[in-house]
Amino acid sequence: MVGIISYGAYIPIHRVTPETEGWEAPYEKATAHFDEDSITMAVAAAIDCLRESKREDIDGLYFASTTSPYKEKLAATTVATAADLRSEILTSDCTNSLRAGTTAVRMALDAVKAGSAKQMLVTAADCRMGYPRGTFDRNFGDGAAALLIGEENVIATIEATYSVSDEILDVWRMDTNKYVHAWEDRWVADMGYNRVVPLAAREILKKSNLTIADISKAVFYGQDQRKHAQMAKMLGLKPEQVQNPMFGTVGNTGAAFSLMMLVAALEEAAAGDRILCVSYGNGADAFLLEVTDAIAAVKGRRTIKQNLGTKMVVGSYEKYLSYRHMSAGEDEGNYTSIPEWPSASCIFRERDAIYRLHGGKCNVCGTVQYPPQRICTKCRSADNFSSLRLSDKKAKLFTYSIDSIAEAPAYALPLVDCIIDFEGGGRANFMMTDVNPKDVKVGMTVEMSFRKIATAGNIHNYAWKCVPFRGVSREETK
Repeated sequence: MVGIISYGAYIPIHRVTPETEGWEAPYEKATAHFDEDSITMAVAAAIDCLRESKREDIDGLYFASTTSPYKEKLAATTVATAADLRSEILTSDCTNSLRAGTTAVRMALDAVKAGSAKQMLVTAADCRMGYPRGTFDRNFGDGAAALLIGEENVIATIEATYSVSDEILDVWRMDTNKYVHAWEDRWVADMGYNRVVPLAAREILKKSNLTIADISKAVFYGQDQRKHAQMAKMLGLKPEQVQNPMFGTVGNTGAAFSLMMLVAALEEAAAGDRILCVSYGNGADAFLLEVTDAIAAVKGRRTIKQNLGTKMVVGSYEKYLSYRHMSAGEDEGNYTSIPEWPSASCIFRERDAIYRLHGGKCNVCGTVQYPPQRICTKCRSADNFSSLRLSDKKAKLFTYSIDSIAEAPAYALPLVDCIIDFEGGGRANFMMTDVNPKDVKVGMTVEMSFRKIATAGNIHNYAWKCVPFRGVSREETK
């Protein structure tokens, strides 16, 4: 039976909370750092999902988002490359819909059922923006999820699917808009959400000869906490059947929202549990899942709980706005030290080192080097290296310097420049992010994180930085 083989999630460590000066809401939300976007978060979720998986078995990757950094460039290829998947795979973006994540799952499911793919990786991430200090701004959060779909070692089978299309202008953003727009609140709920979500839930239960009482956990979209709670009552769910939508801790994460809740439900699931998942956006996608005995073997994930347990409070609302490049004077992250026109040809030639974070391992003495070199620094042998992925390896901080006067936007200062030693060998120079400079210590454990270095010449420059190790739950992957 086709279903979910593995799962992963990512929640940015930075949070806007009641402690944030100028934040007017009594709750918190997750916000992407200045060097994060939907692509970098999707990479983080994908790597979490692939901890024990054989990447060579994956035949395709879908990237779902309403906030892709590019309008005319495939983001899925960037995610697949950074996740170090082979190039002979199908990649596709699913965009322009809040249910793009579940639509991508449906596409992956159909591909595996049809035999055109053995395994398909679905990633979903969003960084939506509402008007500053508006309702959407208070409710939106940033995050990502990833699901690996296949037929072997399935931890949750997808027993039934149901989709409905519904043309309505309720919530939208034009191609040239920065902020999300919506029609009158009650009309949006009554004519769209409150009509379509119950329909999808009712039809998939009918199709499966089940009732709502047979559901162990229900995962469903909600624009905000109030509407989500009202929908739970409309569906006839008991409180213990409703998956926590993470309003007040993360926020509405757009195309990733339903899949992130599904990941959270799987983290707590036991064999035999039935999970109902319903997304919403110009219609609805519904899935009925049944958890298998294989769920007990899942280990080494950075669970939703683990993500929520580590956070950094953004000091002020103005600083949060500067992260999102909204404040006056900020120039979309254009560091003056970055060339105005980056070289697309240079990025292409070095893409394995830049995107995949491949170093070189000497075939004579075993010395690991990054960036890859032609001459081994130890035995001096020439052109005799094997490629080695470093993105999923932990490292120790060997030494560092803190630069408070670098040519960088104020919100990026101070810069923490590090020399790190990878487990298994290899010493390299990386910037550190997601850290208070006061907490940086020689010998601390770090891990790698795919980030946006800067935007210049209409090109997003992506590369890897190191971050303090956030840990994993259950049994840590060896």
